[in-house]
Amino acid sequence: MTDPLSDSFGTTTVSPQERRALIRRVFVEIAPRYDLMNDLMSFGIHRLWKRRFAALAAAKPGETVIDLAGGTGDVARLMAQTGATVLVVDPSTAMMRAGRKPGDRLLFVAGEGEHLPFADGSIDCLTVSFGIRNVTHLGRALTEICRVLKPGGRFLCLEFSRAHPVIRPFYQAWSSTVIPVLGAGVAGSPSAYRYLIESIRRFPDQQAFAGLIGEAGFEGVRWIDLSFGIAAIHIATKPGG
Repeated sequence: MTDPLSDSFGTTTVSPQERRALIRRVFVEIAPRYDLMNDLMSFGIHRLWKRRFAALAAAKPGETVIDLAGGTGDVARLMAQTGATVLVVDPSTAMMRAGRKPGDRLLFVAGEGEHLPFADGSIDCLTVSFGIRNVTHLGRALTEICRVLKPGGRFLCLEFSRAHPVIRPFYQAWSSTVIPVLGAGVAGSPSAYRYLIESIRRFPDQQAFAGLIGEAGFEGVRWIDLSFGIAAIHIATKPGG
C-alpha cells in the first residue's frame, strides 16, 4: 500500500519521525481554540456534517464505539446520545483536556491510529472525523482500524476531500488566504493552519482513498460527498459479519 503522507509535513519533506513530532506540536498549539476555529473556517457547516456523520454511524445501545482522533469529543458526544459506550482515542492529551466537560459519559484514551490499544475484533464501530490525514502512516492506521473491529464492524471516516471543479478555485482561494489569517488572529498559530491546509491538498481524493480502505481489508467501500465534495464521508465494513 502506497503511503501518501508519511514523508511530508505541509510542503516540506520530512522523516516519519519528524512528521509525527511536528503534528503533535501543532495540536498542542491549537487545542484551546480548535472548536472555535472550526466554526469560523466553515461558517459552522462542520457541525451539520458531523451530525450527519454521527447519524450514519448509527451507534446502538450496548455497542462499543471508538472515535479516533476524536480530540475535543464533539462527534463522540453525538454518538453517545444513543446509549453506546463511546471512547475518544487521540494522541493529543492537550486536545482531549480542552474538550472534557463536567458530567461527560465519554471515555478518553491516549492512543494513535497506527497502534490502537484494543484487542483484535473487540470494537463494533470506529469513526474518525478530520483526523485520518494527520496519522503518520495512513496504510498502517487503516489496517489497524480493521484489526480492532469485529467481523461486520463499521468504519466511517469524515475528511476534507476534493471539491467539485465548479467551486474548487473559490475554495482554494479561501483556504490559502483567509484560513491562515484566522489562524494567526484567533488561534495565534498561522503556521499550524498553513500545515492543515497543505495536508488537505495532499490527502488522496475520494476514489483514491476508497481504494486504500479496500486495500486495508474492508469491503463495501462507498462515499458520500458533502458541500460539493469539500468533505466526504467514507463508509466500509469489515468482512465476516
